[in-house]
Amino acid sequence: MPQRILRRRFKSTKSNKLFIKAQTIIPGGVNSPVRAFKAVGRTPIFIKRASAAFVWDEDRNKYIDYVGSWGPMILGHANPAITKAIREASKRGTSFGAPTRLEIKMAELITKLIPSIEMIRMVNSGTEATMSAIRLARAYTGKDMIIKFEGCYHGHGDSFLIKAGSGAMTLGVPDSPGILSTIAVNTLTARYNDLTSVRTAMEQNKDQIAAIIVEPIAGNMGCVPPMDGFLQGLRSMCNEFKALLIFDEVMTGFRVALGGAQALYGVRPDLTTLGKIIGGGLPVGAYGGKKEIMQMVAPAGPMYQAGTLSGNPLAMAAGLAMLRILHANKMIYKQLEQRSAQLEEGIRANLNKLGLEHTFNRVGSMCTLFFTPKPVTDYDTAKTSDTAKFSTYFNSMLEQGIYLPPSQFEAAFISTAHSERIIEKTIKASYKALQR
Repeated sequence: MPQRILRRRFKSTKSNKLFIKAQTIIPGGVNSPVRAFKAVGRTPIFIKRASAAFVWDEDRNKYIDYVGSWGPMILGHANPAITKAIREASKRGTSFGAPTRLEIKMAELITKLIPSIEMIRMVNSGTEATMSAIRLARAYTGKDMIIKFEGCYHGHGDSFLIKAGSGAMTLGVPDSPGILSTIAVNTLTARYNDLTSVRTAMEQNKDQIAAIIVEPIAGNMGCVPPMDGFLQGLRSMCNEFKALLIFDEVMTGFRVALGGAQALYGVRPDLTTLGKIIGGGLPVGAYGGKKEIMQMVAPAGPMYQAGTLSGNPLAMAAGLAMLRILHANKMIYKQLEQRSAQLEEGIRANLNKLGLEHTFNRVGSMCTLFFTPKPVTDYDTAKTSDTAKFSTYFNSMLEQGIYLPPSQFEAAFISTAHSERIIEKTIKASYKALQR
């Protein structure tokens, strides 16, 4: 007998008690801010276990999961091949702080699947990867400034927590206490999908720009795809002004295509950063690119970066298991597209039937429903969304057993474990939630 997915009763007693306790010993009760559920006006659910397309909380509520650990669960939770690889690797030891054969195999596979990466360095998180890539770009070019885009998130490194001022492009202003103004002044911000703002920054700071770093598909202001010619324009400007182009594919690498967003759009960056996807969901990161640039990294070159847990054998084993499945079965991306299109079409039909203004952005198996009639192409247009409406929608979906990202400005993810039946149940729940 199939398990029930939508429940009549929703309880959060144990999660509430755990959150109260957590707040006494963990800042805000969580180890990453979005988990606190502040944007949706409720206390968080505490997850106990997960399998395939589902997660269960401490109160034994079952949910269809569209968070997917924020992207890496392409094959669903607790995939048998991945969990087996972790178990087998753990029997041989969990950490060595020394080179292993698995690191070479991982490097060989990634460089095969992403042609722009000729050499690669493993690290422990996406944040560590982006921080290292920026340091490398500065070391290689001998320049100090970088350009990032408002609304794009590259981890919590000091250089990235910078917001734009009153203009389309301005000298950075710290977006968090603890960030030195001397660091902020070397970070320029531009508007996503606006090449004019990028050129202005380049021309006003000629011979000072080390790199442009960009999410080729933005995922941290909600899913916002690049407009036609945007990524190609960045590539051309980097060539013109002798700056490096860095694609932050922590979210998109192997998610939207086997070769990442750069394969999807046909644009080759100088450096690429990768994250949790290449670890099958385990903590991991990497940065790589042209050989001549990567040879600047110690011990081959003078740019220092190190990490005891870099290339951790459990993460390498899990990542290899997943990437090998993706490489061997090209139908996976076709299946992901079919399921994702089914979800988009169903939710759009609900919205149109109810006469609700909206924008639905999707690229492959990542998507966001924005409660705004304006096309969402950058951070400013994303901010026109009705966040109160999203909060109501999120809470209704959660109480019906659908776990969405707890913020209007985050992307949702579909896995191969999301069947047609699961998608249909989600669409039905969405219609009820949209009526509130």
